[in-house]
Amino acid sequence: MNSKLLYRMARWVGSAAALILVVVTIMFVLLELTPGEPIQALVGNMPVSDDLRAQLTQQFGLDRPVTERYLAYVGNMLTGDLGYSYASRQEVLPLVLGRLGNSLLITIPALIITTVLGILLGTLAATTRNRVLDEILSMASIALFSVPGFWLGLVLIIVFAVELHWLPAQGMRSFTSKGISIPHLVLPVVTMAITEFAFKMRLMRAAMIDVLGQDYIDTARSKGLTRAQIIWRHALPNSLLPMITVVGTSIGYTIAGTVLVEKVFGWPGMGMLMYDSIQRSENMVVMAILFVTAIIIIFVNLITDVLLGFVDPRIRQRLKSGGAG
Repeated sequence: MNSKLLYRMARWVGSAAALILVVVTIMFVLLELTPGEPIQALVGNMPVSDDLRAQLTQQFGLDRPVTERYLAYVGNMLTGDLGYSYASRQEVLPLVLGRLGNSLLITIPALIITTVLGILLGTLAATTRNRVLDEILSMASIALFSVPGFWLGLVLIIVFAVELHWLPAQGMRSFTSKGISIPHLVLPVVTMAITEFAFKMRLMRAAMIDVLGQDYIDTARSKGLTRAQIIWRHALPNSLLPMITVVGTSIGYTIAGTVLVEKVFGWPGMGMLMYDSIQRSENMVVMAILFVTAIIIIFVNLITDVLLGFVDPRIRQRLKSGGAG
C-alpha cells in the first residue's frame, strides 16, 4: 500500500470523524432547543424523583454553562453512554443495538434482492433499448418507484394475509414459536425492496446505455466478440461503478426508512422503537437511534469510497500519479 493511498485513507477517516462530531453537535443543539424542563426532556413521559434529577443533572452537566454541558454530552456520546430508557428499564445503547439487529434482518435481504434484480433487469432493459421489453420494464419501474412504502405494505397484507391467508401480517414469529420465522420476513422484505429495486434498475439501465456507447465497445465489436462477451466482459463491469456508490448510500437510507414499514408489519426493529419512543417523548432513545443511524451511514460511505478507490481504474491512476480527489 503506497503512501498516497494511505494519505487518502487518512483523509477519509478524518472526514468521518469530523462528520460524527457534527452529528453529535447537532443532536446537542436539538436537545438544548427542546421545549420544557431539561430533565423531563431527557426522561420522557415518566415521573422524575429527586435522586434521579440529581443524577441526570450531574451526568449531563445541566447545572453548568452551555460549553461544559456540550463537552459532557460529547464525552458521553463518544464513550457509548447514550442514556437510560426509563420506559424499557435498560441502557439505551444495548436497547437500540438489539433492535438494530432486527432491522438488519429485513434490510439486508431487501438490499441483496434489489441490487441483484436491479443489475439484471437494468442490463436487460439497456440491451433491449427502445423495444417492447424495455418500455415495459421502464414503465413498471417508474410505477413502483412512485408507490409509497406504507401503502404498498397495507395492500400486501390485505392480499396475501387477509384474503389468501398465505403469509402472516404482523410480528417476526408466531406466539407458539421461537427464533425468526421466514414467512414473517417475506412481506416486510418485499415491501422494502420494491421501490428501491425500481430506482436501482433505472440507474443500471442508464449506466449500461452510457457504457455501450463508448469507443472501446465499438473496438470490441470490431474484434469479433459476441454480444454476450461484450456485455459480460466489458460493459457490465464498467456499468457497476455507479451501482457500488448507490448500494453504499442505500444501506443507510433503507435503515432510516424502516419506521413506517416496521410500524405497518409490527416488526420489532429500530424503526418501531423510534416510533414508540416519539410517542412516549423519550428523546434520549430517539437521539440514540439517530446517532447509531448516522454512524452506520458514515461508516458505509467510508467503506464505499475505499472500495471505489480499488475498483475504479481512474481513481487508481490518480492515486499512482499523486493526483488530487
